[in-house]
Amino acid sequence: MKAVVYEEPFSVAVKDVEDPSILHPNDVIVRVTSSAICGSDLHMYEGRTAAEPGIVFGHENLGVIEEVGSGVTSLSVGDRVVMPFNVACGFCKNCLAGETGFCLTVNPGFAGGAYGYVAMGPYTGGQAERLRVPFADFNCLKLPEGDEFETDFVLLADIFPTGYHGCELAQVSPGETVAVYGAGPVGLMAAYSALLRGASKVFVVDRVPERLAKAAEIGAIPIDFTQGDPAEQIKELTDGEGTDKGIDAVGYQAQAPDASHEEPAIVLNSLVETVRPTGRLGIPGLYVPSDPGGPDEHAKHGQLLVSIGKMFEKGQKMGTGQCNVKRYNRQLRDMIISGRARPSFVVSHELPLDEAPLAYEKFDKRVEGYTKVVLHPGHDLAA
Repeated sequence: MKAVVYEEPFSVAVKDVEDPSILHPNDVIVRVTSSAICGSDLHMYEGRTAAEPGIVFGHENLGVIEEVGSGVTSLSVGDRVVMPFNVACGFCKNCLAGETGFCLTVNPGFAGGAYGYVAMGPYTGGQAERLRVPFADFNCLKLPEGDEFETDFVLLADIFPTGYHGCELAQVSPGETVAVYGAGPVGLMAAYSALLRGASKVFVVDRVPERLAKAAEIGAIPIDFTQGDPAEQIKELTDGEGTDKGIDAVGYQAQAPDASHEEPAIVLNSLVETVRPTGRLGIPGLYVPSDPGGPDEHAKHGQLLVSIGKMFEKGQKMGTGQCNVKRYNRQLRDMIISGRARPSFVVSHELPLDEAPLAYEKFDKRVEGYTKVVLHPGHDLAA
């Protein structure tokens, strides 16, 4: 089959790789119809992880089941399904508690597994024509037949639940004010989710005009951090108080206002300044314990200079960690079906698998309106 394979920093290629097969009675094989490129993929693409050449990318996957293992009970050939990026067993201590992003079974020695991601287990990614799904009864979410809502449903694999998870970590409630740092796909989903949860005002901080325009389109208030300190801008719009809640949808590759260099802790510290005393911070943005490209020795080991003293002084609380997709994906699916949510507004490009190398390059450079790319293996789409 054809798949998107990592070669070296800033280089991926579509190559022929071995077809997946049933390895356990609980497996299914899915013919992938949609697989999105995620901002997290760019960390590997840029060489900012320990990813080795040869890894097949892709953890946001949707498709149709082609083969079913003998132990699978709730799924059949022909079922249309979307898979959480988290690979989870469903029966370990963390899975039973709903913490499926930190499964203790699927990746021995580490809490959590995922498709096509470094250090997240032996699970090939889905930017490919086919995908093996383990513990399929637990990991597959059934969808209506056909191809309706394709670009909405594929976002259930990661960014829609992850944006919603940011709101959950921050405990966003109706009527509250919220600051979201980062207007990439996850930041836009966090802002959208905050609005769905009834927030009265949602501020979205970024510097890319197309992203800020997207934020405005959904009813959020765009804040361009190149025009001045974002915390001060937001305080001016909240009678000097700051927001009730804040969400970091940027992570460890945050940049200085002039984009001249990285400042890994700048978003965390800006949130401490932005959120009012006793407010809460949600941190779904990715932070890693090892960053080969970190700007200093501490950053290379995931050690950042965060204003914990100011955070303590303000009595703020913080929630962190990757999304437990299964906690949210069923309800978010039903919101899509009912017409209450249309997360596909973030999708800027739908492309055939063969165009993945160019899509990675443009998405990484944030050019030509590339905000979210969905690849369609086996489809010859117009660029």
